[in-house]
Amino acid sequence: MIVTGSDDEQWFDDAAGRLIRPYTVSNGRTEPALRMELLSMVIATGRPVHNQLGPDHALALGLCDEATSVAEIAARLRLPAVVTKILLSDLVDCGAVDTRAPDPLADATNPAVLETILDALQRRL
Repeated sequence: MIVTGSDDEQWFDDAAGRLIRPYTVSNGRTEPALRMELLSMVIATGRPVHNQLGPDHALALGLCDEATSVAEIAARLRLPAVVTKILLSDLVDCGAVDTRAPDPLADATNPAVLETILDALQRRL
């Protein structure tokens, strides 16, 4: 069953998954211009965007009204983390979002931190 995820016509098939390939979303780029961790927090600045954004950029920006982790944005967009980082890096470049490095105490290899992230993602999805 094919459904549209939003007015931006982001296509998703329950059986096949995303119908637009990740390399298309990132325009073939494999590295973000800005280094971000999965636990980095991203928040919209509220500044007007003067660049023409693609639908995936607009969806990512819409998820940043509150401080949100890169991992959560990737999960909600159903995109690989590196592709999400590329989208977010583009948004930082045009001034639409700001990022904050993760708290040094939030060690991504700590099972308690990972469980907290998983619980939060499951509650929101």
